[in-house]
Amino acid sequence: MCKMNIMAEKVLVTGAGGFIGSHLVELLARSGQQVRAFVHYRSNGSWGWLDVLPDDVMAEVEVVAGDVRDPHAVEEAAKGTSVIYHLAALIAIPFSYREPDSYVDTNVKGTLNVLWAARQANVSRVIITSTSEVYGTARYVPIDELHPRQPQSPYSATKIGADALAGSFFSSFSLPVTIVRPFNTFGPRQSARAVIPTIITQLLAGGVEVNLGSLTPTRDFNYVKDTVSGFVAIAGSDRAIGQEINIATQKEVSIREVAEMLIERINPSATIVCQDDRMRPENSEVERLLGSHKKITELTGWVPRYSFGSGIDETIEWFEGHLEQFRPQVYGI
Repeated sequence: MCKMNIMAEKVLVTGAGGFIGSHLVELLARSGQQVRAFVHYRSNGSWGWLDVLPDDVMAEVEVVAGDVRDPHAVEEAAKGTSVIYHLAALIAIPFSYREPDSYVDTNVKGTLNVLWAARQANVSRVIITSTSEVYGTARYVPIDELHPRQPQSPYSATKIGADALAGSFFSSFSLPVTIVRPFNTFGPRQSARAVIPTIITQLLAGGVEVNLGSLTPTRDFNYVKDTVSGFVAIAGSDRAIGQEINIATQKEVSIREVAEMLIERINPSATIVCQDDRMRPENSEVERLLGSHKKITELTGWVPRYSFGSGIDETIEWFEGHLEQFRPQVYGI
């Protein structure tokens, strides 16, 4: 396989203060990479999850605060960089039903700003973060990159739009873009809006009833350390330029099975309660996601290193030490 020496270049990570973004920054910094971290500006000076990274990691990171919706801020952040990992996005699916306009601004316009800034900076690689939600409920499995797109939520529609923009910049301007499509990522630092942290935090807080939505959907869960190693592997492969690439385990587990596994590990006496307000609209629920990792393996050699069980154990351990940062009994959309 053909690989670039990305470790010799300065990289920009947008969405660096988020769940996956903070793990990617940590991996890149520990690998000796020069990292510029673009975080969402907050008046209290918070850098999101970068605030919990060790001092020796953050000593290698240049932090820039701004807003991905501001083209001038993005263009300034991109100057002098050679590789851009674009992860900044609004991702909560339930909230996209309430405020879809904000998702268009952040996910579509924000991606356009990154693509334009990348072109102006003449970067050597742009990694655009997509989502398995663009596929909708599987028409066939495992889902490969040729699977039809099905916008079953305003969130997924904006990500489909962002992907199309990225593809257009590759075709129109020869911008060296790769669209990376992680299936459901979980792990330390994840928002409690996601299903695994929702279950873990309720159980660790002593809940005897775990409140959930639909239990029948299946998901292909990536442990976050595998996800970010996939990003780096893709960025280092010239063959990945112009491609759309899944990061997946090729294994699926139902939400019920996840809940039962976590109950067994944390509080075997707990029970599951399904609540109507946690259900997606009927035609919006994605019932099955099971991804193919054939393409990423062929292009980069990447394969998942963590089993679902080992990832779950590390995730529980992390939440045990950080439960005070969450509100387990509040359903945040």
